[in-house]
Amino acid sequence: MPPVPRILVACDASWIVDEIEAALGGPDTTTVVVGSGAEVREAVEENQPDLVIVDLQIGNMGGMAVAIDLHLEEGAGRIGHVPVLMLLDRRADVFLARRSHAEGWVVKPLDARRLRRAADALLAGDTYHDLTGAPLVVSGTDALPIA
Repeated sequence: MPPVPRILVACDASWIVDEIEAALGGPDTTTVVVGSGAEVREAVEENQPDLVIVDLQIGNMGGMAVAIDLHLEEGAGRIGHVPVLMLLDRRADVFLARRSHAEGWVVKPLDARRLRRAADALLAGDTYHDLTGAPLVVSGTDALPIA
């Protein structure tokens, strides 16, 4: 039996946390939630998650800063690698996700299917790049707009 994946969610909007837990929660997943970006590094050290999901717009340390911080800490050898899935507000924010070296991103509005695909890809060591917030067809691990 494979180990239960541990997911750390960093978000200050309860409705987004509810959507994530509805899509990814269950007996086969452990979820830890923090309400600010500043709490993420300590939560990663304490919980050793397999995946961090962070909202781009969260308090005074947003998703981009969180992803950069985790990568810097990993590069310094203070924490192990943990993939970051960033929740973006709009397609134009993809630039920020790329700059922060997030392994994956999903453009809001969220839906359970894309969240599950993104989480599964990152947990498998892959990437997931949602290229639009519109209806999607999946090719490999990249979600492409339906033509």
